[in-house]
Amino acid sequence: MRQPIVLDVDGSVGPLAGRLVLPLRDWEESIRFGCSLGRLRRFGTMLDETMPQVHGTVFLGSGDFHHLTWPLVARVRGSERFQVVVLDNHPDNMRFPFGVHCGSWVRRVAMLPRVSHVHVIGITSADIGRGHAWENYLGPLRAGKLTYWSTGVDTGWAAKVGLGHAFRSHATSAEMVDAFVAMQANSSEPVYLSIDKDAYAADVARTNWDQGTLSEAGGAAILDAVRGRVVASDVTGEISRYRYTSWWKRRLSAMDGQEEIDAMRLAEWQAEQHALNERLLALI
Repeated sequence: MRQPIVLDVDGSVGPLAGRLVLPLRDWEESIRFGCSLGRLRRFGTMLDETMPQVHGTVFLGSGDFHHLTWPLVARVRGSERFQVVVLDNHPDNMRFPFGVHCGSWVRRVAMLPRVSHVHVIGITSADIGRGHAWENYLGPLRAGKLTYWSTGVDTGWAAKVGLGHAFRSHATSAEMVDAFVAMQANSSEPVYLSIDKDAYAADVARTNWDQGTLSEAGGAAILDAVRGRVVASDVTGEISRYRYTSWWKRRLSAMDGQEEIDAMRLAEWQAEQHALNERLLALI
């Protein structure tokens, strides 16, 4: 097993065996939730200078840092095209006028020349429903570079605007998983795998964000469907508490519906997260 890397931006990732920890707490305020494009470029340059070229799964901390997947995908070695498979309760393809944030990075990844397609699987969020349709970046959906896999969300609006091909809506999480596994059975393409644990039901592990309905067995089936083709991977969705010093981040976070984390239960939830991380590493 290749050495896992921990980008320690929020102190939330437990002591994984054989890990390499990059101490990055000084970056937390400036990149947590979102940041300017320039700052993320500087962060990516720092990763290129400090991370080993060959490594295992990268742990990003809270889902507030999921936009760090973008520089990790961009640094995948080689020239071969690959697909990006994202487990997430949210599309992470929403408009954000201030640079990039944890809910807007997918469009950037879909635009990378070597990325053939992005699949976001596990969505139960209303972010892809009619009421939030205007907030989604439609370009990658229209171009056939992005597919949403969801359950329990009315996405009928997509067909009416010519985007039905990009939406795979299912009645249950199990049906969604079965359909995705069947589709991947015909693929030999390499995969970048990004797991945001908010795709899982809350009884699997508690995260900072509202959560989906994916069972641990369903997640394992998805990982098994891409087994042997994963060229790089990351995991996010840890749980951590943080109070921003900047008022605008406090405001934006509140607008996105983040609730205060119960300090009395934080250690218990982080222990659940750590146990899940170990099981995910074994599957990846």
